Amino acid sequence: MSTPQPPHAAPVRGEGGPDARQLRTVLIAVSLALMSVIASVSGLNVAQTHLAVEFGASQNTVLWIINIYTLALAALLLPLGAIGDRLGRKPMLLAGLGVFGVATVVSALAPTAEVMIAARVAGGVGAAMIMPITLAVITSTFPAEQRGKAIGVWTGVAGGGGILGMFLSALLVDVASWRWLFALPVALILAALALTAKAVPHSRETSAHRFDTAGALLSTLAVTGLIFVLQEGPERGWTAPVTLISLAVGLLAVLGFVAWELHRRDSALLDVRLFRERGLSGGSITLLVVFGVQAGIGVVLFPFFQAVLGWSGLLSTAAMMPMAVMMMVTSGLAPRLAAGIGSRTTMAAGIALGGLGLGLMALLVSVEGGYLSVLPGLLAMGVGMGLSMTPSTTAITASLPRAEQGVASALNDVTREFGTALGVALLGALLANGYRGAIDNRLQGIPEGTADTAREGVANAVEAAGTAGPHAPDLLHAAQQSFVDGWQQSLWAGTAVMGALLVHIVLRGPKNTAPAVTDEAETAETLAAR
Repeated sequence: MSTPQPPHAAPVRGEGGPDARQLRTVLIAVSLALMSVIASVSGLNVAQTHLAVEFGASQNTVLWIINIYTLALAALLLPLGAIGDRLGRKPMLLAGLGVFGVATVVSALAPTAEVMIAARVAGGVGAAMIMPITLAVITSTFPAEQRGKAIGVWTGVAGGGGILGMFLSALLVDVASWRWLFALPVALILAALALTAKAVPHSRETSAHRFDTAGALLSTLAVTGLIFVLQEGPERGWTAPVTLISLAVGLLAVLGFVAWELHRRDSALLDVRLFRERGLSGGSITLLVVFGVQAGIGVVLFPFFQAVLGWSGLLSTAAMMPMAVMMMVTSGLAPRLAAGIGSRTTMAAGIALGGLGLGLMALLVSVEGGYLSVLPGLLAMGVGMGLSMTPSTTAITASLPRAEQGVASALNDVTREFGTALGVALLGALLANGYRGAIDNRLQGIPEGTADTAREGVANAVEAAGTAGPHAPDLLHAAQQSFVDGWQQSLWAGTAVMGALLVHIVLRGPKNTAPAVTDEAETAETLAAR
């Protein structure tokens, strides 16, 4: 595996390292770069109907336009994170911003769906060059005593940036055109480019081993196969041939990757033996679950706001902002809390609050109660996720030496992407099944064709009610109540998962004591642990 540079070859930081002003500029630069990537993940979700009309595209094509970006991003995170460690983090970040910026402009001007898909693939490649490097720059630039606070800002942007980006995207769609969705990422990219060129120090690591090309290819194949299954399974069917083939390819690639990395040992792309450490395993599992729950909540909440409460897309997105704000605020406070009571205790408190938020929403949600019936749960979830994300990210990055911070950051990001895909697929499926099971007994007296449409989903039922004549009030009531029933099933399942995670972290989470150590001591301790 990569070995750290000797002190005389350490990253160029200037005399005595960056001062406070430069560190602030570095943090702003990487936060803007990260925000551009995160905003592009969720932004197009609010423009699905506009894309279909503009390009004359099917729903499947529209989903590919949206999902191909995330697929390319997730698949290339590990290889490009490792390459960034070797070639230099600043050059990789600048190159990634350039690729991403060009792809974003092409997306905004795309004349056809095919051009749009190609541009989104290129955007995903650029995003995979950016995302792991932003965190690696923090861990390799900030001194140990300030690193936790900087990671807290990073996790706040990573967690709340998607909701903020979606809100701004919905606003742009309402007041302008879907093509203006790309104006926000372009502005962020230009600002990040200027600040990165000015303030981010050069840092790269040398290695006594050749790059693990086979491990990189296997990891790309594994992530592509499994993410594809989670994205396409709900649309194509979980037993469709392409779904099963992708699942088989993904699982075989995972097994091959693990076997190959164990064979490579110290020269591996990712030393899988490190997952025996509490910090790496506990942090990864926590991020997987927390981001899965956050993404799943979006699947549940938006139909509730739009189809049940009758809100617009912009108002529905604004209703998510209290959770995002609490998440971003508490992510910045989490390092201070962890320093006082310990990382494991902070993570456990966050997970408990997140589970409480899910439980409150499942218990209190009602058609009559509207938004106020879910607001307490949203606030509790925001606080809980903010408290749990920062120490989890710190635990992952601290488990690998400085020479592999690009890999550590990429692993952190891959975990988030998998969690997001899992949460959408699983909580979405539970909601859909719960809705169909509940509405069957509420459609007596509704004409058969209208009833069949209503069974497809709450949005379909609301649309069908427009032509249901005297049956419209009964149909709307049945659909709304059935949605709430399905909502409760999915959220109680999420609460149970958070409860299981809480038990795991309490018993097997990262150690509570995490004194500040020097960078050299961190590397030495990590290598000695092997």
